[in-house]
Amino acid sequence: MENTTSLKPLSLGETVITRNALEQLNLDDVRIGLCRHGSCDWGEVCAEDAKSNEDALQTGCRVLSAYADRKGIKFWIITEADRSATTVLLPEDY
Repeated sequence: MENTTSLKPLSLGETVITRNALEQLNLDDVRIGLCRHGSCDWGEVCAEDAKSNEDALQTGCRVLSAYADRKGIKFWIITEADRSATTVLLPEDY
C-alpha cells in the first residue's frame, strides 16, 4: 500500500541487514525496498499496519514495511522509533 499522506521521507538512520537476509535475498531488491520504505511505501503490509506506520510518522513509533525479492522471498524492513537504525530481516529473524 503506497502512502499518500506523508510528503516527508522517512529518516532511516544506520541501515543494517541480518546475516540470514544477506545470504538469501537479492541485494538489488533490498535496495529497492529500502528506497520504497524511505519514501513511505510500506509494501505488502495489511491495512492495520499501514495505518500504524502512518500514525508512527506523527508519533515517532517504529515503522515496518514488508516486501518480496525477485525469488519470492519475503523480507521486512523495520525503522526504530528513534529513527537511529533500520534493519532488513527475514520474518524468521525477528
